[in-house]
Amino acid sequence: MTDSESLPTVQTPNDPSPGPDPRPSVRPPSPFLPLYFSVVLLLGILLGLGLSRHGAGGGGMARPGGPLWEVLDQIERSYVDSVTRDELERAAVEAMLAQLDPHSSYISAEELAAMAEPMEGNFEGIGVEFIIQDDQLRVWDAIAGGPSERAGIRSGDHILKVDGEPIGGPELTNAEVMKRLKGPRGTEVKLLIQRGEKEFEVDLVREKIPIYSVVAALPVTPRIGYIKVVRFAQTTDEEFQAAMQKLKAAGNKKVIIDLRSNGGGYLQQVVPMVASFLRKGSLVVYTEGRNSPRRTYDAPVDGPWVDWEVAVLIDENSASASEIFAGAIQDLDRGIVVGRRSFGKGLVQEEFGLEGAGALRLTIARFHTPTGRAIQKPYGSEAIHGYEDDWEVRFESGELFHEDSIPRPDSLRFVTPGGKEVFGGGGISPDFFVPLDTLRTSTYLSELSWSGLIRAAAFEWVDRNRGAWGAVGAPHLFRPVPAKWLAQALTTLESLATAEGVRTPVLSPAAQRNLERELWGEIIRAVEGDEAYYTFRIEGDPVVGRGLELLQRSHELQVVDGRLSLKPGKP
Repeated sequence: MTDSESLPTVQTPNDPSPGPDPRPSVRPPSPFLPLYFSVVLLLGILLGLGLSRHGAGGGGMARPGGPLWEVLDQIERSYVDSVTRDELERAAVEAMLAQLDPHSSYISAEELAAMAEPMEGNFEGIGVEFIIQDDQLRVWDAIAGGPSERAGIRSGDHILKVDGEPIGGPELTNAEVMKRLKGPRGTEVKLLIQRGEKEFEVDLVREKIPIYSVVAALPVTPRIGYIKVVRFAQTTDEEFQAAMQKLKAAGNKKVIIDLRSNGGGYLQQVVPMVASFLRKGSLVVYTEGRNSPRRTYDAPVDGPWVDWEVAVLIDENSASASEIFAGAIQDLDRGIVVGRRSFGKGLVQEEFGLEGAGALRLTIARFHTPTGRAIQKPYGSEAIHGYEDDWEVRFESGELFHEDSIPRPDSLRFVTPGGKEVFGGGGISPDFFVPLDTLRTSTYLSELSWSGLIRAAAFEWVDRNRGAWGAVGAPHLFRPVPAKWLAQALTTLESLATAEGVRTPVLSPAAQRNLERELWGEIIRAVEGDEAYYTFRIEGDPVVGRGLELLQRSHELQVVDGRLSLKPGKP
């Protein structure tokens, strides 16, 4: 499995929160508080919130007592097996929050620390990505500008010892590696490195290491650029503006912004990013809740990219802040949205610290796009199916393959200033639909990807052939793909898959080509980095291709019967 000192780089929208609101902490009551009032205060975990009781039955603060407190005490005194009160309390808290909405949650202190790093945009450590392979700790990559790179550590190095203590063996885990490599900025660590037959020691001083959320910014044509954003963290707007300046310097005037599989992040980061494309005073988004008065977020000045044409790419895993971005661009007729309907996460969480016990992430409002749409998909009693079953429902209904299967409830229809019809009630529907290509996918490929086997096979092949690709030079190595080396890499992947109990089936020609492409892409990433990886990946990407075509033919776009389309006679 591949990991970094922070967290795995793969992002999933299990709980794609837009992040805390930038306002000072406000502590609103929950509508379910009367029902669970005794739970909240009696469990101790939530005492620091200072939530006031509202609704029938009066107000004031609760005292320890009531059925839940008595039940916990009785379990501790009388239950047949040993129990941990902290675990019982957490179970009670999670059961209570599950009655609210899918995104209100309790986060332990340990989970909070782990979740904070990728959203803060940095961590403190030695600056390496690593992989545990054959019970050995290997360097996947030394992060550019970090202490490891400056010390000459490079991909493929085997870390034998950390501060004189061996590291490795069948019990080695990602958590153990991170615990030993990470540490406060300014502290020292000594590594014993093996490279080939040579062993040597390296003394490092830990530093603050950046975690980038804008992972690619590259010209696609002389006038059109491409930017890939994987999350909205504390430094994302700064990174994004730098990426736009890079494209401007390359002569670009139009941009494709890829938010596919971006699960969201901080509201205060996505707002200035959108605003940079808008005129002064344009509404980006507004939030409103039962105890959170309406708050609007407008563009404070004319944005630097107000004259640029924009295409935003989304899919079923684009959520939260990604939907704020896409929704604003769509509602203001500022650009085009391409892909498939987004996730549908339109709830705003605020984080309340709980002294010594992590945090409560509580939904306080819904966000609305400029036309007034609320894009949160149904949950609880309003949902026809389970909240977590949404992808399967979209697949079975045909929505991922046919545009006319996208739900567009007429009761939630809104109209943009340019006459375009848009719909609320569950995600952002694209202006131009691109179906999921099932011919290029398979259960086997999905299993290889999520298990980390493709990346592990890429690393192993690169490590075995460092002399070969180093002599040829990376640009010549990867275009075109040498058939002999591709066959070797596929053999490596099949061997690793077999060892993990993953059977290699007979694939369709299209699925086989896609597997080869995924594998070679990871090899490119291992040798040349993210920018080269995305340069390779967008070639032949049907969603990027559609966005590129529409920007090239933007003068042919028009609104007909409420839908954005190309002029008659054009596909």
